[in-house]
Amino acid sequence: MKTQILESTSENIKKAAEIIKKGGLVAFPTETVYGLGADAMDPEAVKKIYEAKGRPSDNPTIVHIGRASDIGQLTRMLSPGIVNLIENFWPGPLTLVVNKKPKVPDVTTGGLGTVAVRMPDHPVALELIRNAGCPIAAPSANISGKPSPTTAEHVIDDLDGKVDAILVGGMCRVGIESTVLDMTEEKPVILRPGIITADDIEAALNKDVSVDKVVLQKTSDGQGNEENAPKAPGMKYKHYAPDAQMLVVEGQREKVKSEINRLKDLNEKMGNKVGVMLFEEKAFIEAAHDFFAELRELDRQGVDIILAGALSATDGVGFAVMNRMMKSAGYNIVKV
Repeated sequence: MKTQILESTSENIKKAAEIIKKGGLVAFPTETVYGLGADAMDPEAVKKIYEAKGRPSDNPTIVHIGRASDIGQLTRMLSPGIVNLIENFWPGPLTLVVNKKPKVPDVTTGGLGTVAVRMPDHPVALELIRNAGCPIAAPSANISGKPSPTTAEHVIDDLDGKVDAILVGGMCRVGIESTVLDMTEEKPVILRPGIITADDIEAALNKDVSVDKVVLQKTSDGQGNEENAPKAPGMKYKHYAPDAQMLVVEGQREKVKSEINRLKDLNEKMGNKVGVMLFEEKAFIEAAHDFFAELRELDRQGVDIILAGALSATDGVGFAVMNRMMKSAGYNIVKV
């Protein structure tokens, strides 16, 4: 397959929308990461997403809409809480899991009776969806399990020749995927943390929000809960893995720096090429923005080992970045 690399002009966005209408695949920028899009209501088109990514079939996609009112195409009933969240956070990096209408294809939702929906906060994404005239199913535009793509170059590296077109739109503003919030039960549950935190959601809803135990548990294989199909991307399968081995060093800041330097020297003496990832202590937003890009850059440099300094998980955004960091390292952690 010849992949068209398209600058995000209005003419090219219309061209990309025609590809979507005809059942094709288009990668496009959002404020979080690049997505790989197909018509969410066309089962054969959505199957192509799974094939291009090598994605497990029970891993649900997130459906992107161009107007908040379009959520009515996907679900029958909106609770006051859902309406409140839409008013507060859309367009933006918050995905809502709601009960789906029967017409939403099972392949789009990983066989579940729920659908994950969001309205992205990116002009190219919104123009593409509106021109396509349909909701667009769009997981991250990478090979399944690899670091999420935050530039068009990352997408080209993974999917050139596997998709119909890639819309080029600069580096993503946020840099980690959206917060996923299950709104199908009485108490809202975060299925995937993101830059919109539990505190943000609790302030908007004026009620407690919990975090799914699968997000909180640390398993050696990164598989999470094997008994049930995941209700959101990133819950069950190993995610975000660089080519290199990765170790997370956790503890008091100066001790972390010292241990990283010690391990770096030790590994370099053994002939290994070592990469270091150490963000400023409270620069959580910057860490979110840069995390996947740094993983990709270290892979490009061909390092053998990545030594990463843990962030404070008491901060909501720090918690979201650490969720990705732990999965990237396969929960390979040393405490100092």
